Amino acid sequence: MNATILFSVITLVSIGILSAGILYVVAQKFYVAEDPRIEIISEVLPQANCGGCGYAGCKNFAESIVSSGTLEGFNCPVGGAEVMKKIGEIMGLEVKIAEPMIAVVRCNGTHAHAPSKISYQGVDSCLFAHITFSGEGGCPYGCLGLGDCVKSCQFDAIHINPETGLPEVNDKCTACGACVKACPRGIIELRPRGKKDRRIFVSCINKEKGAAAKKNCEVACIGCGKCVQVCPFEAIKLENNLAYIDPQKCKLCRKCVEVCPTNAIHEINFPPRKPAQAEATEAGA
Repeated sequence: MNATILFSVITLVSIGILSAGILYVVAQKFYVAEDPRIEIISEVLPQANCGGCGYAGCKNFAESIVSSGTLEGFNCPVGGAEVMKKIGEIMGLEVKIAEPMIAVVRCNGTHAHAPSKISYQGVDSCLFAHITFSGEGGCPYGCLGLGDCVKSCQFDAIHINPETGLPEVNDKCTACGACVKACPRGIIELRPRGKKDRRIFVSCINKEKGAAAKKNCEVACIGCGKCVQVCPFEAIKLENNLAYIDPQKCKLCRKCVEVCPTNAIHEINFPPRKPAQAEATEAGA
């Protein structure tokens, strides 16, 4: 009996050693050495693994750069121009600096502008609320205010303002895009930060006709087209009852802001208008 057990043990050990040997030979035969630049680039990256670059993580981003042999189409929003410059040096490639971006909330349906008509009682999730109802103010396109965008942000760059009920983006934003993906209604957009951090955009995505849109929110875009008519740079288009300002064409002249009858167009970080200019705007309204 003892001999049988001993034989079994020896047999199993022999099979294990043989299997290990075979695996070792196969591993050596098919071994592919990792390009050392992958590890070097990975160490340069911020290791946020936020997905803002479009890849699964920083290591995957580094592997893709090395395998492609180019920096065309690659950008680390968290590390910014400084990190991409270092990667360019490692790869021996010239870096085209990407324009700094920031997340913009395209909804101004605050508690004051879009008073609640019903009270939501359900799962604390924008995604769930989006599936089950239009919104407390009645707008089927507006912000639900339950903070899926806040939960998705790894950089403490977006918070719900308790007074307005809307998310607000601060200067910590890295334009990683996590909040954009998290919003089930698509109201958050990445736009260029702009010269002197100035931006102009339509803070509304409601595609209903004017009367229906304004019924639920007094500052909704009503698709009147006045902004399109005054823009000297053809930067604004009107589709499905909604105006959209192309940030690449917009020259920040603010003429569209002046003629918008519902104040749906926002101007960010501009100096106060001169008294004469403000009076002219009010008279035109």
